[in-house]
Amino acid sequence: MKEAISFKNAQWSEIWQACCRLLEEEVVSNQLQTWIHPLEFSKFSEDKVWLLAPNDFSARWVRDHYQKKIESALSQVTGVSCQLLLSVKPSVELPLGSSEPLEVVVAPPAKFVHDRPDPRYVFEGFVVGASNQFAHATAVAVSEQPGRQYNPLFLYSPPGLGKTHLLHAIGNRIIAHHPAARVAYLSAEKFVNELIDSLQHRRMPQFRAKYRDSFDAILIDDIQFIAGKNTSEEEFFHTFNALHSLKRQIVVSSDRPPKEIEGLEERVRTRFEWGLIADISPPEIETRIAILKAKAERDDIYLPDDVATFLASYIKSNVRELEGVLIRLQAQASLSGAEISLEMAKRDLKGIVPEESSHYTIESVQNAVAKHYRIRVQDLKSTSRIRTVSLPRQIAMFLIRKYTGIGFKEIGQVFGGKDHTTILHACDKIGSALENEGEIREAVEAIQNLL
Repeated sequence: MKEAISFKNAQWSEIWQACCRLLEEEVVSNQLQTWIHPLEFSKFSEDKVWLLAPNDFSARWVRDHYQKKIESALSQVTGVSCQLLLSVKPSVELPLGSSEPLEVVVAPPAKFVHDRPDPRYVFEGFVVGASNQFAHATAVAVSEQPGRQYNPLFLYSPPGLGKTHLLHAIGNRIIAHHPAARVAYLSAEKFVNELIDSLQHRRMPQFRAKYRDSFDAILIDDIQFIAGKNTSEEEFFHTFNALHSLKRQIVVSSDRPPKEIEGLEERVRTRFEWGLIADISPPEIETRIAILKAKAERDDIYLPDDVATFLASYIKSNVRELEGVLIRLQAQASLSGAEISLEMAKRDLKGIVPEESSHYTIESVQNAVAKHYRIRVQDLKSTSRIRTVSLPRQIAMFLIRKYTGIGFKEIGQVFGGKDHTTILHACDKIGSALENEGEIREAVEAIQNLL
C-alpha cells in the first residue's frame, strides 16, 4: 500500500496533484478542468483543509457535487480523515475588456445566480458536423477571446439544432478561462419580463445597472422575441451599445437571420450585423448518427448501430426530436426489461417514423394533403392566403420537410417559388401546433395514414 503523504512534510502542490490523479478516475475530464483544477489551497489545520474557489457559484457547485469526492481523495493521499471547507477567493482581476483597476470582486448577488450558463452544456458534448462546423468554430473563437473579435456573434437556425447548447458552452468556456468573469445567460423573453416588472415597480435604474454594468459577457437566446416590442427594443439597443463600447462580449441566437426578423427596428438589426452571423443547418445523416451515439454514451444507454441508423434515417431536421426518441426507446426498454433492438424501435415508434417500406415524396405528400382537405394540389401551390388553403399548405410543407429532408429553398420552389423563410415559418408553426392544437394533430395523423 502506498504510504500516505504527511501534511507536515509534503508541499501542498504534491498533495493536490496526487488528489487530482485520484479524481481523474471519477470525474469527467472537462468537469475536472472546469470545477476542480481552478481550486486553490488556502490553509490546513489537523483534519481540515481550506480551498479557495474563484467565485461564489463555483464554490456552491463544488460543495454540492464534488465535496465528498475531494474529501475521499484527500483522505487517501494524507492518510487522515479530512474535512473540506470552501470559500471564495478575493479577486483583483480586471473584467473582460476593462482598462481600469477594480476593487475586490464580490460574489454576484443571489438574483444573478439563475443567469449563469448551465454547466451541463460544454463544447466537448457538442457533436460537430458539416451542418454546424462554422457556427461551432466561431463560438469557440468567441469563448477564447471574448470581446475581441466577432462581437456580437449572431447564431441562427430552426429550433432544436443546438443554438442554446452553443450559447451555454460559450459561457462555460469563458468562465473556465476567466474564473472571475461575470457571465449571464437568459432568454429574450426573460429580458422582456424583467423589463415589464421593473417598469411596474419603478426599478428601471436597477434593471439598467444589472444588464449594462454587471456582466462581462451576455448570452441571449431567441432574440426575435423582442421584435415589435418598442420599449424592449429601446432598452436592448442602449444595453447593446453600453456593453459593446466596453468591449463586453454579446452573443445572441434566433430562429432566423437579422434581416428576416419581422418588426425588428433597423437600428437594432444593424447592430447585429456589426459582428459575425453564423447559421446551423439540419445535420446530415452521419452527424445525426453521431449525435445519437453521443447521447447514448452520456446517458449509459445501449444503442445498437442498426437502431441508430434507422432513427437517423427518418428523423432529419431536429436534434431535440432525435434525442427525445432515444429517451422514449430507453423508457420502453426499461419497462419491458429488454434491450433496445431494431424490432423494438420499429414497433414502439410506429406513427412517429414511417415504415421501412414507405416512400415519401413531395408529390405523395401534396396529394395526401389535398385529398384530406378536399382541395386541389394546384391550390397548395397558389398564393391564396385564406385559411382553408394556407393551413393545408403549411402542413404539406412541414411533412415534406420532416420526411424527405429536402431543403427549405427547394421546398419553396415546388410551392410556387415561395421564399425559404415562408417554409421555415410553416415548419415552426405546425411543429408547435402538434403539441398544443388537437385539430391540427388529428389532421396530420390522418394524412400520415393516407400516405
